[in-house]
Amino acid sequence: MHDNLKDYPQVRQLAIRSLFEIIEQSSEGTVIVDRQARIVWMNERYARRFGLADAASAIGQPCEAVIPGSLMREVVSNGKPILLDMLDTANEPLVVMRLPIHDDQGTLIGAIGFALFDELRSLSPLLKRYASMQQELAATRSQLRARQARYSFAHFVGSSAACIEAKRRARRGAGSDSAVLLLGETGTGKELLAHAIHAASPRAHKAFVSINSAAIPETLLEAEFFGTAPGAFTGAERKGRSGKLQLAEGGTLFLDEIGDMPLALQSKLLRVLQEKEYEAVGSNQMLRSDVRIIAATSIDLQAAMARGAFRADLYYRLNVLPIEVPPLRARLEDLPALCEAILAELGSQYELEPEAQALLGRHAWPGNIRELRNVLERATLLADQPRLNVSDLISALGPMSPVASAAPVLDYRQACAQFERGLIVDALARSGGNVPEAARALGLGRSTLYKKMVALGIESQ
Repeated sequence: MHDNLKDYPQVRQLAIRSLFEIIEQSSEGTVIVDRQARIVWMNERYARRFGLADAASAIGQPCEAVIPGSLMREVVSNGKPILLDMLDTANEPLVVMRLPIHDDQGTLIGAIGFALFDELRSLSPLLKRYASMQQELAATRSQLRARQARYSFAHFVGSSAACIEAKRRARRGAGSDSAVLLLGETGTGKELLAHAIHAASPRAHKAFVSINSAAIPETLLEAEFFGTAPGAFTGAERKGRSGKLQLAEGGTLFLDEIGDMPLALQSKLLRVLQEKEYEAVGSNQMLRSDVRIIAATSIDLQAAMARGAFRADLYYRLNVLPIEVPPLRARLEDLPALCEAILAELGSQYELEPEAQALLGRHAWPGNIRELRNVLERATLLADQPRLNVSDLISALGPMSPVASAAPVLDYRQACAQFERGLIVDALARSGGNVPEAARALGLGRSTLYKKMVALGIESQ
């Protein structure tokens, strides 16, 4: 060992001097400030970087006046070093180091700062990785916000007995992880209620993800549901794609129009519910699943089971807590509150005259609340004054409306015949014109249905 290296104090002084010289020589700039954070020395390179003609013009100036965003004042204030930091400049960010300066008695007399320009290049991969991770985190947070529940129980407007019962059961279901099955016609607010259940559940801070079995082609539904492995099939994304199950992990998956789900996919969904695991399309890797299932349907699932279109075992898994979402015609006392809420949501200053409100109460509302919103929005767009009258609503309801058509009052026999005709026409439409299938749905014999069709003047489709 060299004799000079045995003297620790001397070696320490040599190391300090060497470290200072190496940093000062390799840095982009060096600046020294006094206890008041005024610049007492700056090298020429640093001065030119901040637009000064020479370093002498920086002497005596507050450090922030020359170096925007400088933290040298903080160092001379608390005496603590800032070993590595990022300083934004007009050209590019710098990695900087700031150290306090003490005299021989240990008194803080100033600070020195180095801009490690060369180190920025060596740290570039790390900085890029950090920036990339920040972008991914921001994107993930944005997606999560987009997948938060948009509605609460307060949005399910109404105080009728049917409405209160639906909300009561939904609130009971929100506190557990049990499957919920929402039953009701289209436009009654099933998805709104699903959002509200999630928002009131312990999973509210996680994602709420919905998938509509009727809106996605059968060939794509499995991939949409379970996701795809990289290169699972021609045209698949190279990195694979997350399915709705994965996006909803830890949160709630809302299965809208579950009655339209293909039988093959029903069996795979049953496995998710039973085993809490699944495989992405084109993958043999088993993924664990922690999602709360809320399903909804506008069709009669028991009738679908009877004709073999829906699995009984899946039905019983989903039907843990069934909730009937009432049609609008069964809760007409909620119409005033619903109209007020919808008009407020539309941001309009319109209100309904009493006669117009009474007119809405006589409408059949086959499209339920969705139709009510449509009618009110159309009325506000067409009306010339802020108070909507009967004429405004008749125009908004349209010529096909039972109210707008002003049909004559029917006697009992005529009303029965009209009702029976509508029932049969509807059953034939649902069966695609298949008379035997329509007869089974109506609980009639095939020959009986044919006779009724002839008597009512209904032609086979």
